[in-house]
Amino acid sequence: MVIHPLDNVEIRDDGHKYARRAIKQGEDVIKYGMPIGHATCDIAEGEHVHVHNLKTNLGDILEYAYDEEEARKCAEAFAEKETDIPEIKAYRHPDGRIGIRNDIWVIPTVGCVNNVAETLAKEAGGIALSHPYGCSQLGDDHETTAEMLAALARHPNAGGVLVVALGCENNTLETFVKRLGFDPSTFDSANGTFKLEGGGDSNLNIRFLKAQDESDELEKGRALIKELIAARPSERVAVPVSELVVGLKCGGSDGFSGLTANPLVGRFSDWLVRRGGSTVLTEVPEMFGAETLLMKRCRTREVFCKCVKMINDFKDYYTRHNQVIYENPSPGNKAGGISTLEDKSLGCVQKGGSSPVEDVLDYGESVKKKGLTLLTGPGNDLVASTVLAAAGCHIVLFTTGRGTPFGTVVPTMKISTNTRLSSAKKKWIDWCAMGDGDVGRFAGKVMSVASGEKALNELNGASSIAIFKDGVTL
Repeated sequence: MVIHPLDNVEIRDDGHKYARRAIKQGEDVIKYGMPIGHATCDIAEGEHVHVHNLKTNLGDILEYAYDEEEARKCAEAFAEKETDIPEIKAYRHPDGRIGIRNDIWVIPTVGCVNNVAETLAKEAGGIALSHPYGCSQLGDDHETTAEMLAALARHPNAGGVLVVALGCENNTLETFVKRLGFDPSTFDSANGTFKLEGGGDSNLNIRFLKAQDESDELEKGRALIKELIAARPSERVAVPVSELVVGLKCGGSDGFSGLTANPLVGRFSDWLVRRGGSTVLTEVPEMFGAETLLMKRCRTREVFCKCVKMINDFKDYYTRHNQVIYENPSPGNKAGGISTLEDKSLGCVQKGGSSPVEDVLDYGESVKKKGLTLLTGPGNDLVASTVLAAAGCHIVLFTTGRGTPFGTVVPTMKISTNTRLSSAKKKWIDWCAMGDGDVGRFAGKVMSVASGEKALNELNGASSIAIFKDGVTL
């Protein structure tokens, strides 16, 4: 048993809910100060409150209204920025961007050359961004795959990038390089380069390999990687923490998620925003039921309208596939004490702190503004973490009550909601929020990882990507 420090409420160590008073059938059940559903029968004081006697209040498409007064209050609370900005040590690229890692990334344009990418990356101590797509996809799915891979090729945590193509895939090397600003007719296979065309990024340390054109694709790849290593930034330099972009994610939640880890990450988000930094919150389905809390904080009506569209478009995605919009949380979430989607969402959105929402991005877009940004993406751990990386996040803060060894291609710090998990999985968990909820010390840990300390996913070699899919595969 622990006592919640905010309101002196007893919290049992199983993470489940128990009624503080009698609740009548049909009456709202309140948690986090808001309804998380209604009682389906009379509930006695002290009785277990869970899926057997609690049901969601949520419906389908809702009407929303912009509250200018609430938005003004939120903006005023964050109008004054901190002037004492700590520094991290990072790699400065020629175009001014910073990377907190200097890795070699090997990106296959199609899953058929995953093994080539993995072999080359392993030999170079780099990261292979393996995936199953790049061919036999139609329409939007094909575009999504190509755009996501192009966004990752531009990521500042990559000191150098080798793109490996097969030669006969839909995501051809020629069409792919156009997305990066190169002229597809100028391929020099001897040195693996293209010439820039209008809008290309001359600062990219990138090489290209077409496997079907080489007698020994591995030998050629090794030579190109040597060039990438020689050309990448040489050392870390001091940069203000205001240049850091941090993704906010949760997975395998439990009853403590909204009481320990998510609020801590939310306090960190506010800490970074006050110092001029950027944070990104995704997992749209885990905003359902708490979306109005985010909408109240949208800085402008334009941002509010984009937020409404993001929510409703994702609901439409559910209905197009004949799925229930407000489906209950996963079995693991339920076992951990979460009963309804409101229960989960009201805990999840706390990762976004209390700062104004400055922008809303579509899936695959990159961060454009300082402060808190909302990003379209599903709740799936792998897909959501990947879209955060593709948006330009240097680090992902990943809260969890159940535990997972997963990590994406950027440092993926696991913050446990309870001490049982952090004690049992010391090789998975970077920080225990129940054991230490001090935002200053936590910010120090994040800055240490940004400055080169390895997150546990990196030490464990966990660096996966997953790309969203919505349509037909041939």
